[in-house]
Amino acid sequence: MQTTIPALLTKEDFTNRTDLPDWLLREYKTFHETVTDKTFPCYFGRSGELKGELRYAYISQDDWSNLPGAVAEFLTLFEDPKYKRHGLFVFVEPFASEGQLDAYRKQFWEILQYLHDMDDTEWPEQAPRDPDHYLWDFNFKGEPIFIFGNAPAYKQRRTRHLGNSMVLGFQPRRIFEGLTGTEKGGIMSREKVRERVEKWDELPTHPDISHFGDPEHNEWKQFFIGDDVEPVKGKCPFSHKEL
Repeated sequence: MQTTIPALLTKEDFTNRTDLPDWLLREYKTFHETVTDKTFPCYFGRSGELKGELRYAYISQDDWSNLPGAVAEFLTLFEDPKYKRHGLFVFVEPFASEGQLDAYRKQFWEILQYLHDMDDTEWPEQAPRDPDHYLWDFNFKGEPIFIFGNAPAYKQRRTRHLGNSMVLGFQPRRIFEGLTGTEKGGIMSREKVRERVEKWDELPTHPDISHFGDPEHNEWKQFFIGDDVEPVKGKCPFSHKEL
C-alpha cells in the first residue's frame, strides 16, 4: 500500500525528512533565524517557532495542488484545545529573480483565489462575500482565517521580509479569542506588538492596519500591505466563486 506523504509539515520535518526541496530547507532556515531573533516584534510568532507550535507547507511555482489539503489538515488541529494558538506558514518557491512588490501581491491573491476555488465548503451564511464589506474575511472549510503576505520585496517593512520566498501566514480567527481588537487584553497585546514592529521597521504602523470589525477598515487591505505609509488603493482582486 502506498503511503500518502503529509502536506502539512512540523519543525522536525525540516531535519528528518529527505524529500523536501533544497530551496525550502534554505528558506525555512532563514525564517527560523529571523522569527527567533530576540528582538523580533511578534511575540506569538517567536514563541510558537521556539516551542514547535507552528505548522508549515510549501508550493512550487508550477504546482499548488497540495495547498488545500495542507490548510484543511491544519484546521483539524483546532479540534484539540491545546492547539488554539497555532499558526500556519506557507512557503512559495522563489521567483527565478526577485520581483517588485506588486508581483508578489498579484501572486498572493492568485493563491488565495485558487484556494477558494478548490474549497468544497460553502462560506457561513452570515459571512459577507464582498471584500469591500467591513466584515469580509477569507473563509476556507467554513473557517474564517486572517492571512498575511511576507515577501523579499519588502525593504522598509523588515518584519514582512522573511527570506527569498513569499511566505503566507495563516491565522484562524479563533486564535484571537480573548485578544480581539475591542477587548482589553487584545488592545494591550496589539499595541505592544505594533510598537515593536514600528521599532523594527523604523516606520509608523501602516494606515491599513486596524482590527477586525472596524467599520472604517477593509480587512483585505491588511492581508498584503505596502512597503510604505500609503493606503492600499484599488479594488480587491479576490472574487467569490459562483456556486
